[in-house]
Amino acid sequence: MKSGGEKHSGGKSEGDSPGDVFELDRLRQLIELMETHDLTEINLRQGSEKVKLRRGSAVAMAPMSVAPAAAPVPQAPAAATPAAAPATEGAHIVTIKAPMVGTFYARPNPESEPFVKVGQRISADTVVCIIEAMKVFNEIPAEVSGQVVAVLADDQQAIDFGRPLFKVDTSA
Repeated sequence: MKSGGEKHSGGKSEGDSPGDVFELDRLRQLIELMETHDLTEINLRQGSEKVKLRRGSAVAMAPMSVAPAAAPVPQAPAAATPAAAPATEGAHIVTIKAPMVGTFYARPNPESEPFVKVGQRISADTVVCIIEAMKVFNEIPAEVSGQVVAVLADDQQAIDFGRPLFKVDTSA
C-alpha cells in the first residue's frame, strides 16, 4: 500500500503523517471496528491512493432453520405439479443478501427487463440488481454461479443491510 514516499516531499513516507489512513496501526483499528460492529466492507481514499477492506462476503449460505420465505408468484398455470417448481431450500441453495442499506432496483431503468429472472443461469460477475444509497447507484454482482430460484425483494423497495434478495441454486 505504501508507495515509498514518491508523492510526499521532504523524504517522509506515507505512514509518517499523523492523519494517514493507510498507516498499519490505523488499518488494524479499522479492522477491529469492522469486527466489533459487524461491518463487511470499508472503502478508504486518500489523494489518489485507495484501499478496500472486506470481511467475509455479501453472499451467505441460507440457514436451514429459517421459516420459508414468501414464494414467488408462479408464472405457470395453477395445475402445474409441485415437482416442476425449483427448490428454494437445501444445502445447494445460496442466499444473496444486501451488502448495504438503500433502495433495491431489479432493473436498470423502468422500461427495461429485470437484471435477472427466476430460472435464469448466472455467473459470479452477473449484475443481479442495483442498490441506490445516498444518490449513488451501486451495481451488485451475484458473487456466485448457478440458477436463480427466487427473487425476494420488490423493485424500488427500501432494504436494510443483510436482507435476503435472491436465492440461487449452485448445483444447477
